[in-house]
This record gives sequence, structure tokens and C-alpha cells, in this order.
Amino acid sequence: MQKFADLTITMVLKGNMTRAKKCLDAADSLLVNGNYQTRNAISNVYLYSVSAVLELHHYNLQQLFPRHLQAEYVRQINAF
Repeated sequence: MQKFADLTITMVLKGNMTRAKKCLDAADSLLVNGNYQTRNAISNVYLYSVSAVLELHHYNLQQLFPRHLQAEYVRQINAF
């Protein structure tokens, strides 16, 4: 899952937003339709890694993240 997060981060930082959006959409789909372990990996590894780097580079996460990833991100930041 970390490799998938790294790929997404690389695409965003290189400006390849079309491919980055496809990665984010795939992660969103896995978050909704995946089994417990997959959903857990998306939340704990993928979303944490991607959001940390994007925040560091001041990207607007609300525009980039699909609906379910956005909801999970908000849930995580409100948990602390």
C-alpha cells in the first residue's frame, strides 16, 4: 500500500493530476468496496502518507480527494 501511496504522491508532485486522480479514485473505491484489511490499509497507510505530503506542499485536499477518502480524512483529523 505504501508503494501505491508513493506513486500517487509522485504523480501529484510532478503535476500529472490526471493520473493522480485515477489513483485517488482507485483508493476511494478500495475504501468503499474492499475487505476489512484493505479498508484498514487505505486508512492507515495510504491516506496518512498521501495527506501528510500533500498538506506539506499546501495542496487543497478537498479538491483532490474523492468523497469517501475526504470523509475518512476528516474523521482522522478530528480524532486527535
